Amino acid sequence: MLRALEIRDILIIDHLELSFQPGLNVLTGETGAGKSILLDSLGFVLGWRGRAELVRQGAAQGEVAAEFDLPDAHPARDILADSGLPIGDELILRRINTRDGRKTAWVNDRRCSGEVLRQLSDVLVELHGQQDDRGLLNPRGHRDLLDVYGAYALEKDVVRAAWRGRRTAKAALEEARVKHEEMQAEEEFLRHAVSELDSLDPLEGEDEQLDQRRRLMQGAERVREDVSKARTALGSEGAEGAANDALRWLEGAAEKTGDLLDEPIAALSSALAEMDEAASGVNRALEQLSFDPHELETVEERLFAIRALARKHGVTPDGLAVYADELRQKLHALESGDADIRALEVAEAEADAAYEHAAGVLSEARIEAASRLDKAVSAELAPLKMERAVFTTVVEQGDPGPEGCDAVTFCVATNPGAPAGPLNKIASGGELSRFLLALKVCLTGMSGSRAMIFDEIDRGVGGATADAVGRRLAQIAALGQVLVVTHSPQVAARAAHHWRVEKRVSGEETISTVTPLSTEDRVDEIARMLSGDRVTNEARAAAEALMAG
Repeated sequence: MLRALEIRDILIIDHLELSFQPGLNVLTGETGAGKSILLDSLGFVLGWRGRAELVRQGAAQGEVAAEFDLPDAHPARDILADSGLPIGDELILRRINTRDGRKTAWVNDRRCSGEVLRQLSDVLVELHGQQDDRGLLNPRGHRDLLDVYGAYALEKDVVRAAWRGRRTAKAALEEARVKHEEMQAEEEFLRHAVSELDSLDPLEGEDEQLDQRRRLMQGAERVREDVSKARTALGSEGAEGAANDALRWLEGAAEKTGDLLDEPIAALSSALAEMDEAASGVNRALEQLSFDPHELETVEERLFAIRALARKHGVTPDGLAVYADELRQKLHALESGDADIRALEVAEAEADAAYEHAAGVLSEARIEAASRLDKAVSAELAPLKMERAVFTTVVEQGDPGPEGCDAVTFCVATNPGAPAGPLNKIASGGELSRFLLALKVCLTGMSGSRAMIFDEIDRGVGGATADAVGRRLAQIAALGQVLVVTHSPQVAARAAHHWRVEKRVSGEETISTVTPLSTEDRVDEIARMLSGDRVTNEARAAAEALMAG
């Protein structure tokens, strides 16, 4: 709800502060007094496109601030959160326009763009008037209005889910087709590479094992020569033979020396045993150092083949096995790709069918709701002296989307036999105003927490018709907040809160003022609207009768 509006140095307003209330708020005044300036100012702070020159003559800049209540569930809170702006129970918008045309805006004292203001405007205020291109006259919003009126949210949820499923199925099919085409382009490479890798069949860690074996064989000949020398040195012609001779000589001498040589003989016997074990180890080593002369060539060929294949595919030798598995999987996917695509095509067809069915159910619900809305609007047109006019909600085939595949347009025929057409193109003047009002009455309660503004929507009507307009505006205002700029005394008489807009000239300066009216002042203002500049007792009595009625 709009709580307050403060205007400084805008057109012919120097400084103005207005406090608004729930219910029907009415602004009246003579033509040219400045009523439209109030709406221009509100539109300016909400980011609407309007007059290029707004700054009051002689002022450096113009400024407008607007304060709104912001209940917990208000959609403006989501916009503020998405924009990184402060959120509270009240929302204060402020915008400045300098003399050179620069505009600066704040939301809750934080700088913001005009786009953020316009997003907030869509959930804060709803404007209806003869030049309305944001509310009921905008065909882009007709389907949403019909949907809220029809109250078939469940059917819409089913359509949205079906649309998501349809989109997912199409994306999966498209992705599979692209991948299949890419793999087909490299099919020859895949088959050759897999064959080459399968033929070599490299194992993880094999490169290191082959390299170690190769190094061992490369140095084996020199090592074997040294080991053979060691075996000779240890053998019967070397250390072992000499030790045996020494042992034999000592044992012969021991017969004549008693126990004098027992210790050397024992040590020498132990040494001979150790030499025997050493000789056995040397023999085993010589056996292991023995290899087929062609084995080195074989090991080198495989080692070089593994490393060459790794370089060719840009992987490490140890990564060849994993890379081979990846290529095999790609080849398998290529070979089974046609079957996979056929399965995805079936899934897409099923998703299409599910969406078409859900959209069809939603279309039927919209057609039924359209029929109900047409009857409701027709019932409202009669008291507004438009009983011969025909209102039709046209539901046509549109582009498929998450909200279904229907295009909805509010159409009217102002007289029997006259061609019907879109509301914003056929009706004009007072007829348009009454169509909008009748439609709005039927959609009462669907604006949520938005303040509704009616700009001279009663133009061109009077008497009983104007009274019917006033009653319907009061009916709408009972559920929220309505601001009406009007020249109709019948409408003004229904106000819960009434302001008079006046223009006064002081020297060379023209200033517009707005005054809240007491009950007595309202009588005088409505009497003026009935009789003109000269307010008579009869006009006051008529005004009191209107207010009591």
